[in-house]
Amino acid sequence: MVEPYSQTEQIQQVVYRILDANLDRAREGLRIIEEWCRFGLNNSQLAVECKHLRQEIAKWHTSELRAARDTPGDPGTELTHPQEEQRASIKLVLQANFCRVQEALRVLEEYSKLYNPNMGKACKQMRYRVYTLESSLMGHQRHQLLWRSRLYLVTSPGENFFGAVEAALKGGLTLVQYRDKTADDSIRLEQAKQLRQLCHTYGALFIVNDRVDLALAVDADGVHLGQQDMPIAIARQLLGPQRLIGMSTTNSEEMQRAITEGVDYIGVGPVYETPTKVGKAAAGLDYVIYAARNCSIPWFAIGGIDANNINDVIDAGAERVAVVRSLMQAEQPTLVTQYFLSQLNRIKLRP
Repeated sequence: MVEPYSQTEQIQQVVYRILDANLDRAREGLRIIEEWCRFGLNNSQLAVECKHLRQEIAKWHTSELRAARDTPGDPGTELTHPQEEQRASIKLVLQANFCRVQEALRVLEEYSKLYNPNMGKACKQMRYRVYTLESSLMGHQRHQLLWRSRLYLVTSPGENFFGAVEAALKGGLTLVQYRDKTADDSIRLEQAKQLRQLCHTYGALFIVNDRVDLALAVDADGVHLGQQDMPIAIARQLLGPQRLIGMSTTNSEEMQRAITEGVDYIGVGPVYETPTKVGKAAAGLDYVIYAARNCSIPWFAIGGIDANNINDVIDAGAERVAVVRSLMQAEQPTLVTQYFLSQLNRIKLRP
């Protein structure tokens, strides 16, 4: 006859089940992240870190803990949430699984104190490593998408604001900057939140013009600064190394200074005179030619570029362009986006 568990033994079995479930949860989440690092990013360093973390967690997944598993008796197997049944983008897949791993490691850290204090210490250190991994992976994602982006939409206020942006995103746009120099901060905050969500739904980068505080408030992918805005070093200190910083430049001296100060990309222009930059003389195609020969980071020709002159800009050496009116005021932004991209994609990106 098998003796029933004592109260202490029953609690012990519950702890074992909690540890077993969360060890599984952490390993599964890491495997999902690892697959993207390996096949989506082709980044061996990040993939290896995921693998090492999985292997370290597996060392604590003993047969004693596995033996306590009771899947048929687990009420949690029936629990679900609508957000778990679909993901709008790879970013949301990754974010969900990073949260899953971090929460699991926190549970392991606490409950393993009742099982093996050394396990608790190890899980605490692994949780910090997962935070670092998340920051590195998201930063790598941003930089990779920036490098692949050919067309950059800088928004301007208008009646069909969100409609125009979404139409461009449907056409394949992967980089959007929110720019509104006159609206109240409460309006900017709400519009930036909505625009960030829209961009991430379509897998596009979202940048905020000028305002580092607003970029942080809405969890933007980065900020774009002008020559008279906050110094790059201060912006980097506030934003951290994983978010993007861009800068407008009008000549070779500004370009070289921006590169030296560590921006991730620059705007080159204005190529043609534009009402967006009132009173600023056009830098012309000569600056585009100079950038094509001398710029070591991604750069976007900007200023008065439209369907009629984009090929002149491409012929001068531009591989990427930024536009405002050409898309925000277009009757069919999707088609215009597709046309721009069809012209830009004819040119092979230089490494």
